[in-house]
Amino acid sequence: MKKFWFIVLCVIIIFGIFFAIPRPKSVSENRFIIGKNARPLLIAHGGGNQEFPDNTLEAYYNAYSIDPDCMLETDVSLTKDGVIILSHDTTLDRKTNVTGNIIDWNYSDLISQKVDFNYENEVSPESNGYKVSNELITYKNFEGKEVTPLDVKYPYGVSPRDDTKFLATTLEELIKDFPNNTINVEIKQDGDIGLKALDTVIKLLSDLDVDYNTFNRIVLASFHTNVYNKIKEYQRTEYPNLKFSPNADGIILLYLTHWIGLDFIYHEPVTVLQIPQHQSILPLNFKFFIDAAHRHNIAVHYWTIDDENDMRILAKRGADGIMTDLPSRLKSVLDELY
Repeated sequence: MKKFWFIVLCVIIIFGIFFAIPRPKSVSENRFIIGKNARPLLIAHGGGNQEFPDNTLEAYYNAYSIDPDCMLETDVSLTKDGVIILSHDTTLDRKTNVTGNIIDWNYSDLISQKVDFNYENEVSPESNGYKVSNELITYKNFEGKEVTPLDVKYPYGVSPRDDTKFLATTLEELIKDFPNNTINVEIKQDGDIGLKALDTVIKLLSDLDVDYNTFNRIVLASFHTNVYNKIKEYQRTEYPNLKFSPNADGIILLYLTHWIGLDFIYHEPVTVLQIPQHQSILPLNFKFFIDAAHRHNIAVHYWTIDDENDMRILAKRGADGIMTDLPSRLKSVLDELY
């Protein structure tokens, strides 16, 4: 028994030392950490895709009208003529009145043909993002109503691009139209096309940085390993101010090493964890995990939160940001809490 308790004591001492070791800061400064008991950042998922068609300029203006300080979340893909446009899918089938891969379309043709991003057509996982029927299903918001660009409350001096159609939107437009908002940009394409899309995004950020402070307010993300690794390489070699969030492996690594007191070995130079409430079997929505990220100077943003009770719980537990399809609902909840 003496040997047993001696071993137990040694284990306790070792783990005590592990937990006492200072955690390395992933980034030296982080504007996305809100501070203790502060109001979380309202993050409009695709601009708030249950209120207006997602990844359209009009959706982002709607979110801005709800909260001028909101963060804008978007997904991007590269067109055939080298333009980065906003789109959750890498095909046009689900969201528009045309079909095909975005990489096979010119942006100039999307505009000249006035392709309308105002649909919720039926697709299936087996179809790889292509329509499973010829029926066009017009977008309806969470109240079951059809909307037009005229339904948006635009800021003074801004006019609708079109009275009836939601036209293609470029990342450059989003950056320039919202020069003071933080933006999350997820690269949706994979493989060589995804890498080319990333290169184009990086060049755009670099070209606009002086006038639009892009490297300070834009966070990059990708679920694709090759694209994510290239983002890290850019940050390490050419753009030290580049901000990004980790893929699933990076999140799990931080979670598990924290549990066993070894997260002092976590050195990923990430700015924000953009995470669901659960990753596989791991619960990520507890205060201890948020606190663990904060010790590394990493902000924590949760997606996609549309339930009012979940919004309240995450806010009270210290989430730095809450991403939602319903910006007006989240705004009401945060106004109630703060």
